[in-house]
Amino acid sequence: MDKAFKGLQPEGLWKHFAALTRIPRCSKNEAAAAAYVLAEAKRLGLKVKQDGAGNVIVWKPASHKSKKGPAVVIQGHLDMVCEKNEGTKLDFCKDPIPVVRDGDLIKTLGTTLGADNGIGVAAGLALMEATDVKHGPLEFLFTIDEETGLTGAFKLEQGLLKGTRLLNLDSEEEGALYIGCAGGLDTVATKRVRQVRAKAGAKLFRLKACGLKGGHSGLDISQGRGNALKLIARVLLRLTREFDLELASLDGGSKRNAIPREAFALVSVNPAQVEAIGQVLAQMQADVRSELGSADPEFTLLFEPQDALPERVVEPGEALALLRFLYACPHGMLAMTPDMPGLVQTSTNLAIVETTNEIVKVSLSHRSSVESAKKDVGAMVAAYCEMNGFLVEQSSGYPGWKPNLGSALLQTAIRVHEEEFSSRPEIKAIHAGLECGIIGERYPGMDMISFGPNIMGAHSPDERVSISSTGNFWKFLVALIESL
Repeated sequence: MDKAFKGLQPEGLWKHFAALTRIPRCSKNEAAAAAYVLAEAKRLGLKVKQDGAGNVIVWKPASHKSKKGPAVVIQGHLDMVCEKNEGTKLDFCKDPIPVVRDGDLIKTLGTTLGADNGIGVAAGLALMEATDVKHGPLEFLFTIDEETGLTGAFKLEQGLLKGTRLLNLDSEEEGALYIGCAGGLDTVATKRVRQVRAKAGAKLFRLKACGLKGGHSGLDISQGRGNALKLIARVLLRLTREFDLELASLDGGSKRNAIPREAFALVSVNPAQVEAIGQVLAQMQADVRSELGSADPEFTLLFEPQDALPERVVEPGEALALLRFLYACPHGMLAMTPDMPGLVQTSTNLAIVETTNEIVKVSLSHRSSVESAKKDVGAMVAAYCEMNGFLVEQSSGYPGWKPNLGSALLQTAIRVHEEEFSSRPEIKAIHAGLECGIIGERYPGMDMISFGPNIMGAHSPDERVSISSTGNFWKFLVALIESL
């Protein structure tokens, strides 16, 4: 086992998580992770099947004849969000995640960790091989491509699962039981922009907005963090108004379900104005840091000369229209849930901008726990994009998961938590997509809860997981399994 995991308990869980950090498993590239689960199931002599979508289902019989009753489904997803800081030398398709231990935390060096949902998957694998847990029949469901489309859950074959109770291990807060989640949909807007020759005598510079925390576009959308795309548009708008500056390209963000941490623009500038531009950038950096405060204190603007000469730039009028579009684009919380204080109900995330030749592609994601509100925010953003000359495509989206406070599984989980930790767990819903909503549609009547350990900074290179919290998560999982 890697040095970072040496001596950690529970040993089985950390053993499997360590293995997962060495396996490529970005969304839509989970084949090696699925193969690992298949191999483990076969090694343990358990019945296993991989369905047409790539999901893996494992069946483990009851530990004793006295443990009868319907099966319990243990569920997590195999894929991870693959994000890294610029300059981090790592190929997610072949390189292991660089894991380090820092006190009570397991974290990485400039990349996502994959604790979301690697810890849940590892817990399932540890339960598969555990011989000291008294349990009834167990069904393990490992889905694919949760992060970029919930594809595995959508394509899960009906009739494979016989269990009537499901434990989703994809939440990120110890001491909380989740019983509901938001639904979501994505928008992709494209527009052709005309290019012209750059002005003679101009120099090419790269403007970089960076240092932001980013994070999960659902869980972290209420944290007041900066959006690199919104901020670079704000900066560029001022620069184009005050200086002889032209836009050659603009790119930023990499995942629709992550708040963009970094954005980049190639600009053509008058060499005589470089010093003055630097002064404005220093002022704007200070202004934004003051506005964001402790929510995002490290916002940084870099202005770096490039070796190449500028050749083509976006026609100035169209560049101005694009920057105005991004600067004014809706982003962030739109409504809070009236009946659950502190829970975001509806939000939207300006996620990615890509410029290729004369095509600008903008990707956005929207969430709401209310189906009509989800459709409304999608329609609002589509109208905004179309009003600015973009062609719009939208996904069909995925459903939310309606809370059931009368759930028998929930009541059992509350009792077990009180017995194990002498405290009542918080009952919550989450402003993020969980597979429970889709699985519930495919298996009507499935009683479900979701829980997990403390995982911070998911979907960003700041992702980390608490060692002690993971131990408590495992303790609760085992106690709950034994009580069902």
